[in-house]
Amino acid sequence: MNKPKYFLYARKSTEDDDRQVMSIEAQLFELREIARKENLEILEEFQESKSAKTPGREVYGEMMARIESMDGVGILAWHPDRLARNSIDGGRIIYAVDTRKVVSLRFPTFWFEPTPQGLFMLQVAFGQSKYYSDNLSENIKRGVRQKLRRGEWLNRAPFGYQNNPRIRNIEPHPTNARIVRLAYEEYAKGSHTLVSLSQFLADLNVMTSNGTPLAKVSIKRLLTHRVYIGFVKHGQEWFDGNFEPILTPALFEAVQKVVAGKERPRTRKVKHDFPLVGLFRCGECGGMISAQWAVNRWGTKYRYYRCSKKRGRCSQPYVREADLADKIKARLQTISLCDRYTDWMLAKVKEWEREEVEVSQSEVQNLSDNIKASEERMEKLVSAYLDGDIPKEMYLKRKDVLMRSLAALQEKKKDFERGRKNRVEPLREWILDMKQADFLSQSDDLYQIKSFVQKIGTNPSVRDKSPHFGFPTPSQFAATRRDFLSAHSATPLCGTALSELEVSICGDGGIRTLEGR
Repeated sequence: MNKPKYFLYARKSTEDDDRQVMSIEAQLFELREIARKENLEILEEFQESKSAKTPGREVYGEMMARIESMDGVGILAWHPDRLARNSIDGGRIIYAVDTRKVVSLRFPTFWFEPTPQGLFMLQVAFGQSKYYSDNLSENIKRGVRQKLRRGEWLNRAPFGYQNNPRIRNIEPHPTNARIVRLAYEEYAKGSHTLVSLSQFLADLNVMTSNGTPLAKVSIKRLLTHRVYIGFVKHGQEWFDGNFEPILTPALFEAVQKVVAGKERPRTRKVKHDFPLVGLFRCGECGGMISAQWAVNRWGTKYRYYRCSKKRGRCSQPYVREADLADKIKARLQTISLCDRYTDWMLAKVKEWEREEVEVSQSEVQNLSDNIKASEERMEKLVSAYLDGDIPKEMYLKRKDVLMRSLAALQEKKKDFERGRKNRVEPLREWILDMKQADFLSQSDDLYQIKSFVQKIGTNPSVRDKSPHFGFPTPSQFAATRRDFLSAHSATPLCGTALSELEVSICGDGGIRTLEGR
């Protein structure tokens, strides 16, 4: 059998040579020495500086593509973890061995033969590499969380502080901390810009590595960095630090006010004022309703709305804003209720809410007592098991029953509390909406009217110069009742379809039915 030819592969995880136990140059030297001693023919050398924790290494992918296009080649590497630290890349190597694309794997520190036992050991090696990578990641995250709990700074000390290896934290720098405090005090006076403060710091020899004054973004970061009042940042979240702050909270907040006051918000100038734009679609073609200014023959300037006609031909005419607004307000008037009716409903809702609270307090207390009793039984069960009074099988069985019972009680309590809070609130919100409909039907604030229609209206459109939009079922009920409860009658008009209680709410005068009796 002919000796296989080999691809040599060397990898390190990062471009920082100082952090590598075995640099690429050292790997290449050792592997070339092995190839020379054992007379191995090297087809090509591959090397890259990239982590193998996740798939997607370009050089590794190129080597595997070459291998998969050939038959009976070998791979020479320092260790299996140089080839793969994830299941996909490791599986690709194992599959290449299974299909005889790879017939030999040579490692100076690991023995391998293309046999079932060898494949098993290779899988174990890849598994160990993945475990090491995953475990290292978890250990780092756990260490970060622990440092945050202790209030320690995680990275290199920011300007004004210095790292103290003895306490594994940061502490104020003897000189730079005074400079930071002085910069804050100067900027708090309100007489500095970011550029002038940068020059002020340059005069104190605080500059970039090139000897130029700090950029405005660096000054802004310096003036808003919460580390100076004792906070630690991780990701986008701040935590309480366990180191000496350089600034007082009062000085820091004073500077934040100056920073906010000097910022110029970039607000877009509103060239046109069309309150109802974006609310309606055309009732004929479905296009959006747009708006524009127009001037009549007498020189009067007014706004009108029309179909944008972006979906093709449309025969709908334009409508003046004043006419459209009047028709919207008339539509809102149909669902409004008289104040006496809504006030009575709100009082009734408050009464129901008090009753719910009284009932719920008793129910929640019962559930809390049951939960506490279940927790006590769980503690007694654990104590009995630890004392050896019950066997493990009985302990596990009873524990399972108690845990499920406790979970059910806790979920029932949560559901009950959620139901108690949400039972009457939607009704109250709907009643207030009906009151607001009555208010807006007489208002000229078209922006409020637009927001209200967007909130409660459905499928708003304009057709034949008239607005059309539906209401949810409760509001449709109010529109029906509106026929009986006329807000424009001195003596409220009530229909025979109303109950005696509803009729009694409508007014102090005599009751008039639709038949005039």
